[in-house]
Amino acid sequence: MRLPQPLTTLFASRAGASIGATGWRRSWLGGLAAGAVALSLAACGGGGGGDTSPDDGATLAYDDPVAYSIEPGAALASAAEAAAVTHHQLALPGGTIAYTATAGHLTARALVGDSALASMFYVAYTKDGADPATRPVTFFYNGGPGSATVWLHLGSFGPKRLVTGAPSTSPTKPFPLVDNAESLLDESDLVFIDAVGTGLSQAISPNVNRSFWGVDADADLFRDTIRRWLALNSRAASPLFLFGESYGTLRSAVLAERLESAGVPLAGVILQSSILDYNSNCALFAPDTADCTGYLPTYSAVGAWFKKTHPVPTDLDSFLLDMRSFAELSYQPAVEAHLNGTGSPDDALLTALVDRTGASLSLWNAEFSLGPDRFQWQLLPGQVTGRYDARMAAPLGSPLAAEGDPSSTVISDEFAAAMRAYLPQVLGYGTRTRYQTFSDAITYWDFSHDGNVLPDAIPDLAAAMTLNPTLKVLSVSGVDDLATPFYQTERDLQRLPAMAPRFTVRTYAGGHMTYLDDTSRLAQKADLAAFYRDALAAQRAADSPGDSR
Repeated sequence: MRLPQPLTTLFASRAGASIGATGWRRSWLGGLAAGAVALSLAACGGGGGGDTSPDDGATLAYDDPVAYSIEPGAALASAAEAAAVTHHQLALPGGTIAYTATAGHLTARALVGDSALASMFYVAYTKDGADPATRPVTFFYNGGPGSATVWLHLGSFGPKRLVTGAPSTSPTKPFPLVDNAESLLDESDLVFIDAVGTGLSQAISPNVNRSFWGVDADADLFRDTIRRWLALNSRAASPLFLFGESYGTLRSAVLAERLESAGVPLAGVILQSSILDYNSNCALFAPDTADCTGYLPTYSAVGAWFKKTHPVPTDLDSFLLDMRSFAELSYQPAVEAHLNGTGSPDDALLTALVDRTGASLSLWNAEFSLGPDRFQWQLLPGQVTGRYDARMAAPLGSPLAAEGDPSSTVISDEFAAAMRAYLPQVLGYGTRTRYQTFSDAITYWDFSHDGNVLPDAIPDLAAAMTLNPTLKVLSVSGVDDLATPFYQTERDLQRLPAMAPRFTVRTYAGGHMTYLDDTSRLAQKADLAAFYRDALAAQRAADSPGDSR
C-alpha cells in the first residue's frame, strides 16, 4: 500500500523537492518523506547494487555465490542456510570473552505449513562455552521501513563499534572501528537481522520482497525468522530479548504479541527511540492541525543545547521534568483550544514558550502547534539542525545541509562503507552483492494494522504483556531527537497504567541513536545491564516450583 492521501501530498509539500533521499530514510517519518519526495532518486540504493570484490584481500570463511536484490518484485528460486563462522575475543571491564561470530543466511519458514518464506541475512555473536539453556539471546533490528540493521550493529552494543564523535559535525573519517567496551556480549548473545529488501535479505519464490513490506507481514516474518534461528541453534530454552530501534519499536510491539501467541516467550523488550503509535505523532499531519505537545520538551532540550533558552538551565534533567509539567498543564490546553478554534494563546504563554525553547515569537505565532519540520529549519538563522540529533547543525547551502539532516549525512556513507569492509575482513563473509543499507520499501509499505490506516501498536504491546505476566519493557530515548520525541513516547506508554510497574523508562543526552554519544552509551549500558538482571530474575521466579502462572 502506498501512502494514503492526503499524506503523500503533505510530505511532498513539507519536505521540499530539494531535499535528497539519503538523509531521510533511517527512521519511520524520514522514510515516509523520502517516499513522497524522492521516488526516483537512487541515493539509498536500488537494484541490489553493483558487483563487489568478494574478499578485498581477506581470508574468507564463506564466499557466498548468490546475487541478492532489494527490488520490490525480486525473489530467490531457493536458498541455502550457509554462513561464515569465525572466532574472536573481546576484552570487557568484567573480563575477556571468547565468542563465535556467524554471518550468513537462514531460511524463515512459515508458522503454518513450514514453507520457505525468505532468506534472511544475520550476524550472530555467541559466547563460547556458555550454557544455552540459561544464556540470554537478544535479537536486534533497525527500522525504516527499508533500513538495514547496520546502525545498531556497528553503532550500539555489538563487539565492535564505529567511533563517530557525535555530536561533532567534523569527526575523524573514516570512522575508526574499535573493540566495544560497552558491548552487551557480557549479558547476552547478540543476533543482528536485516529485514527483507535490506542488507542481503531477500524473499524466496513464490514470495517477492514486497510480499513482506507491511506491518503485519513484516512482524510475522521476523517471528518466523527468530523461530528458525532458535530451532537451528537448539536455543528454545534461552531467555529471549528483542531490541528494536525507531520503526523497529513498532515491529517489536507487534512481534512480541506474535511470538507470545506462538508459544515463544520473551524475557524483555528494549525500545530504542520509539514510534509506537503513528496516530499520536503530529509530524504525520498537516502543519498546525495536530497536537504537537509531545515535541515541546524536545524543543526545550535543543534550545538549551544552543543556549537559546532564558535562562540556560544548569540542570537539564530538572529543566526537562519541569517542561513535561508545563507541556501538560499549560501548553496542551492552549493547543486544544487553538486547534478547536475556541481560544488563542495569551501573551504570557507565548513569552514563556520563547523563553523555554529559544524559538522566536514569530515562529510560535506562525505555527502555534509547532511541528518539528519548522522548528528544525528555523530555530537557528541560516542553519538547519539535525533531525535525528538536533545538536548537530549546518549552514544552509553547505554539503552537510544538502540532504536536510546533517546528523544523518555525517554518518550514513561511513556506516555503509564500514559494513561492506567488516563482513569480509572481520567476519570472513564474502559476497558478490553490494550490502544495501537502504531500500525503497517505505514507498510500498502497508501501514494498515488492526483496522487502522496508520498503525497503533500499544494494544499489541499490552496483549504481549498480558499473555506473559513477567515480560518487562525498557524504553530509551534521546532528548535531542526530532524524529521520535521522548515525551510523546512517555505519553503513549501512559496508556498502559496497569502495566507501569513492568516498564523502565530512560532518557539520555543525544538524538535518535543515543548510543553514538560516548557519555550516553556508558549510561545506557549500565541501565541495560540492570534491566537484563531484573528481567531474568522475574523469569526465574515465575519458572520456580510453586509458580501458579
